[in-house]
Amino acid sequence: MDHSPNHSSSSDDEDETMPRQTPIRGRQPKRIVELDLSAVINNEQKTQLLRLITSSTDDLQKQLRDNFDNLTPVQVPTDEGINPPKAICLTIPNPRSEKYRNMFGNADSTHTTSTASDTKKENAKPDQEADAAPMAPLPVWRVPKSPEDLQEMYGITDTEVLQSSVSELKRDVLAHFSKWRTNVIKRMGDIIIKNGGTTGNVVSQQPSSSGNASQSAPARGGRVGLPSGSNTNAEKANATLIRTYPPVSTSLRDCPKEKRALIMHCMLLILLGLDQYSLYSRLLLVKLASSLNVPMWVLLQDEVRVSQALSKIIMGISADEIAQRRAEEAKTSRRWKPGMVSGALGGTPATLAAPLVEAGIGTVFGGRGMDQAATAGLLGPMNDNTIVVGTLFGLYGARQGSKTIEAHGKDVQDFGMIPLHGTSETQVIDPKDAPVEDRRMRVTIAVTGLLTEHDDYLQSWQIIGQQNESYAMRWELDVLTKVGTALETVLKSVAWYEAQKEITSETVFDRLRRSYWPIHLVRISKIIENNWTVGMVRAEKAGGVLADVLVNRLVGERPVTLIGYSLGARVIYACLMALSEKRIFGLVENVVIMGAPCPTEARVWVAMKSVVAGRLVNVYSKNDYLLGFLHRSSCWQYGVAGLQKVQGVPNVENFEVSEVMTNHLRYRHLVGSILKKIGWEDIDHAQVVKEQERLAVEIKAEKDLKEGRDLKNAKAAGNAGKENKSVEEISDREMAEKLRGVKLGSK
Repeated sequence: MDHSPNHSSSSDDEDETMPRQTPIRGRQPKRIVELDLSAVINNEQKTQLLRLITSSTDDLQKQLRDNFDNLTPVQVPTDEGINPPKAICLTIPNPRSEKYRNMFGNADSTHTTSTASDTKKENAKPDQEADAAPMAPLPVWRVPKSPEDLQEMYGITDTEVLQSSVSELKRDVLAHFSKWRTNVIKRMGDIIIKNGGTTGNVVSQQPSSSGNASQSAPARGGRVGLPSGSNTNAEKANATLIRTYPPVSTSLRDCPKEKRALIMHCMLLILLGLDQYSLYSRLLLVKLASSLNVPMWVLLQDEVRVSQALSKIIMGISADEIAQRRAEEAKTSRRWKPGMVSGALGGTPATLAAPLVEAGIGTVFGGRGMDQAATAGLLGPMNDNTIVVGTLFGLYGARQGSKTIEAHGKDVQDFGMIPLHGTSETQVIDPKDAPVEDRRMRVTIAVTGLLTEHDDYLQSWQIIGQQNESYAMRWELDVLTKVGTALETVLKSVAWYEAQKEITSETVFDRLRRSYWPIHLVRISKIIENNWTVGMVRAEKAGGVLADVLVNRLVGERPVTLIGYSLGARVIYACLMALSEKRIFGLVENVVIMGAPCPTEARVWVAMKSVVAGRLVNVYSKNDYLLGFLHRSSCWQYGVAGLQKVQGVPNVENFEVSEVMTNHLRYRHLVGSILKKIGWEDIDHAQVVKEQERLAVEIKAEKDLKEGRDLKNAKAAGNAGKENKSVEEISDREMAEKLRGVKLGSK
């Protein structure tokens, strides 16, 4: 029986007249739970909300489509970057196909037709010779001499060639999004409004002394309060939100702030009721926040409050129970996945779980909102079902984290996810080991790219805030330390000091094209080239491991953000390319890569963008000559993302740091400043200040070293001038004495 709200009335009449049949054995249909928002909105506002949801999902779908439809080849100026090779057409049309026959023309009828007719007559039976008809002329076979000639045969432009090369990827991305959109629209159709609903502002359902957490107060047991930093930073984050996700016009924007906050809270619960916190669900919430004029920090705090309440539901699950559940999944042919929840999996729809009641889920601003029964209906099986909640946080339905890492032990010797806040673990942890107060609705993974000290891999990432569940990816510390130490040695060497006088006379792109570098730098290249090459190879392998970690849901069914610099950016690049190749969409929300030694070719970045539904930011510096020198033996002909803009790919952000980034090693102390300038939403501003102090100390040390060498060279040049003058005076005296016939020094 159709449970959708639009089923015809004839079906109801048939159900009343026909006798009830015996239930069919097998899987029972999913129980439909009505979403009662009577305490939040009225019927007219419900219509506006449904219209807003539909328009927002349409905008998200259009944004995904524009990533491919607006893909254009761009000619980069020589002083701005390297021009990657353009996409070429290699598929030769079939000359015998009716679709492409007009491209070749017809053959000479006097030769082709007669030959074909003679062949048919020889093979025909005697009674068929009279009925034999001449064959149609065959097309002339003309082999294209070049891809340009083939493109001319097709009659297509460079843009069409580029877009057709990613057409299959576009189809798969839109198909994946359409499945989620269909589920959301269908779920929104279950919203009901009883007795006209609530026209005015929302009212308190329970007394404030019952323990409900307010929206404006810090979450119970959490460490997140009001956003740190100045109001300017919060306004900049909101401006970035509006620019990235333009608001949709709606009358709900004029509602009181309590009602708008409660609508956002209810939408979060409804989307969680789909058995997971999908990446697209999160983007929809961000779009709604922009449309309803709700500050970004309100959504962030609401996510923290809900995540900590849900994590308490699975707090008492033992490791043996998790292992038993995974063993049972291994025996079955169908592993648990989100969306497979039915009424048989438990959960009382009319009773809200105790941890959720304690956290005040369903209410905002001191108890304003819905009653417990309506809140439980919005959450569905996420209310108190340990399997569903455990899947959200990575306990069930995924390969065990340690086994995932062990499977790649031959490729990457050192790999681990180290929590940035809360615990002080030094080894890889499973999600079940994360403390309740550290669980969040989203995950951030930071990837280090260079080290000068073996134990400093966490230092660059202390600037990340505590509104996400943040990890620092520890990988190949020995290799990263060797690369960083070699870079530091080069930057402090006299050879680099001498090379700087010559290297800036041309752009880094001209030096890459001419393969012409200062002789002082080439002489010491062996100090770093071998370590850098090993680091690039290990980064590719570590990127594959990271992709498997995400595919196996080690972090659960939650959106993931990736941030990295230098070789860490190369790890992220390899991870995204692996996900795109496997067609694994809906995992990665935002990506920021800084000084990335990876190509800028349009098809590469549209593949990366296909698996990144949120922001994809490329941070580059045209003055990073050391990166250009190290990348000269790689495929620099396809561009270097750490040196130039990524052009021609829609919705890819570029941020230039050429003024402050003059050597590749500085990225260690620029992460927080860069994230702050691009309007990142989760930053610890106190740590950013400390990072800037460390950068100032490093810049001063570099300046002092340079000034000391300049002074030494000036003194050496002065002394050399005096010595030359003395030698010249002595020579003049000797010449004068010889002319007199008297030897110098005689009596």
